[in-house]
Amino acid sequence: MRVRKALVAAAGALALSAALAGPALAAAPAAGTTGHPPGHPATRAAVGAAVEAGVPGATVTARDAHGTWSATAGTGDLRTGAPRSADDRYRVGSITKTFVATVLLQLEAEGRLSLDDTVDKWLPGVVRGHGHDGRHITVRQLLDHTSGIFNYTADEDFGRTYFLKDGFFRHRYDTLTPRQLVAVAMRHEPDFAPGTSWNYSNTNYVLAGMVIKSVTGHSYAQEITHRIIGPLRLTGTSVPGTRVTLPDPSSRAYSKLARTTTGPTYDVTRLTPSMASSAGEMISDSADLTRFYRALLRGGLLPAKQLKEMKTTVKIDGAPGFRYGLGLMDATLSCGVHVWGHDGGIHGSSSWASTTADGRHALAFNFNGDWTGDAAAVVDAEYCGG
Repeated sequence: MRVRKALVAAAGALALSAALAGPALAAAPAAGTTGHPPGHPATRAAVGAAVEAGVPGATVTARDAHGTWSATAGTGDLRTGAPRSADDRYRVGSITKTFVATVLLQLEAEGRLSLDDTVDKWLPGVVRGHGHDGRHITVRQLLDHTSGIFNYTADEDFGRTYFLKDGFFRHRYDTLTPRQLVAVAMRHEPDFAPGTSWNYSNTNYVLAGMVIKSVTGHSYAQEITHRIIGPLRLTGTSVPGTRVTLPDPSSRAYSKLARTTTGPTYDVTRLTPSMASSAGEMISDSADLTRFYRALLRGGLLPAKQLKEMKTTVKIDGAPGFRYGLGLMDATLSCGVHVWGHDGGIHGSSSWASTTADGRHALAFNFNGDWTGDAAAVVDAEYCGG
């Protein structure tokens, strides 16, 4: 889930935006290969530039044939001046979507559901209202954002309540159920008929988490923990539910809680992430995220058939060089390198995680501010070396 673009949009809804930050990374492809000088100077410079531009602090980890490299910049706590740590745990926002999609694809591989099942088969009557009809929307369309279901975080009242200053400080500890989040979306008309276009909708992944519960009898959090976090030994990764704090080690998270990128900066570290649910509530660290995406793209979590389905992409209008699969984005960088991954944003946190298709070169980083920072420059610097 993204927050910064929503907060600065002049006329759009507020909140964890429907827009991907990823397409902002687009650059004209050119022939080339991934690479960088020893010490990752270009990546280090890009992270430093983000801090100079106003990001409180950054932490980045890359892993390639030469080993694992990490760097930090800026501060993790504006009050004490404590630095960020390479081991920081942070809210990863929509990177959660890749975990959710992986679980559903594992369930398909086990014969427990089909991606072409209707949403109504697993969640009868849930997707109804103002033209929405779960009898004509498939699980696959949830995962690749072609369902047309309205994005609940684009609801203006929801945004004022949870993402601007006055509303946030009154409601930061509210507990919201997935059904409540879906109900917000059902008050609006669909964006388009199922399968006819593409639009990023967090509602899709709230529903995807509900489908996991319907199929397995367990919450999506339990399934992610059992199927991914445990087997990969992701010791810094968790699904917090209603827990309001970040586990140590961690830094503070900061936001403007406004439509603009100016004005006071607020500490938004403590919140109940149920407002993001299975669309974006997870916590992780950079080492775990590189491990996860490397394992995923190398076939360690999905059979070849399901991984191919996950990497079957649709066009993102207005974002040349970017395509969206099943909880996984394909980005073509300035040097022609393809990377697979996802971005994520939630209050006070902006993250990116990706790997090359062979899993040999992975990157994950986090800014502990949601209103500024050039993620594009960091990604391009790491994979293109300049």
